[in-house]
Amino acid sequence: MRRTEVAIGRTGSGQELEYHVVDVFTDHAFSGNPLAVVLGAERLRAVQLQTLAREFQLSETAFPMFGDASVAAVGADYQLRIFTPEVELPFAGHPSVGTAWLLQELGLVTARDGHVVQVCGVGALPLGRDTEGRVELRGGGASLGAHVPASAVVAAIGLDPTDLVGPAPRLAGTGIDFVVAPVLPEALARAHPDLAVLRRVFPSAGAGTGESWSSGSVAGVLVVAWDEDLAAVPTFRARMFAGDVGVAEDAATGSAALALGVFLVDAGALPAEGESRYVVRQGVEMGRPSVLRCRLQATGRETTAVFVSGDVVPVASGTVRVPAVG
Repeated sequence: MRRTEVAIGRTGSGQELEYHVVDVFTDHAFSGNPLAVVLGAERLRAVQLQTLAREFQLSETAFPMFGDASVAAVGADYQLRIFTPEVELPFAGHPSVGTAWLLQELGLVTARDGHVVQVCGVGALPLGRDTEGRVELRGGGASLGAHVPASAVVAAIGLDPTDLVGPAPRLAGTGIDFVVAPVLPEALARAHPDLAVLRRVFPSAGAGTGESWSSGSVAGVLVVAWDEDLAAVPTFRARMFAGDVGVAEDAATGSAALALGVFLVDAGALPAEGESRYVVRQGVEMGRPSVLRCRLQATGRETTAVFVSGDVVPVASGTVRVPAVG
């Protein structure tokens, strides 16, 4: 429908940009996690991109960028910049999946060897297709961080220490870190984030205080419960809270689902060898149910690769004014 070179700097009269809104990690509109994708923003400054993200007021707004020689040099198809209403993120799952799906639908990128490759703040990441044709993102390198005291977690999410079960809360990630906190299933609905505590103890922007539990940034707290009624494939219900990115709760967090896999292998809840699969159901309490399908490869109880895939549904498209500078 369009070619890459047409998308570069696509601003119409110079005052408007084309955008699309898609719902990610769902197979029907008005559920899952909404994402705005703005095309032709290559020449905009960061402050303008942030202004647009603040205007959309979604958990993330994505800006695919074409034409940068350094991106092509690493074998990537495009650069992806991702903004919440308040900050730029180095990496996020639902913007990566949603943007890759949209760009292929519009004919702006074509898969090579079954993949497209995006460059973001954590490097070049491939996106392929799962066995049912959904866009599938491979996360970055797996990492495990410090265990987090239960007192800090329950203060941030409004629960009682007795609501925590299983392995102790811990930092995990595949590009950005999350605090993963297993809880009783009935505790999910009662979780109520204290944004002041989240900002102070788990600063998303990494503006560390003496109470911070990461040397860098913490993307949020992922509260998870195992849904034993759907045990054919291990299924987890989840909620994700963040204090200082402009959105207190996320309807579907691909990067957190990837982090969960790293946590589960280390905790012995997924096989220590070979490939395994698990499902994350999120957004139910927000009225935006989402399904994130994950697979993981492990060797010697260490995660070597983890993937997340999901459906994407188009919802809206149009044009938006280019914000003024200054």
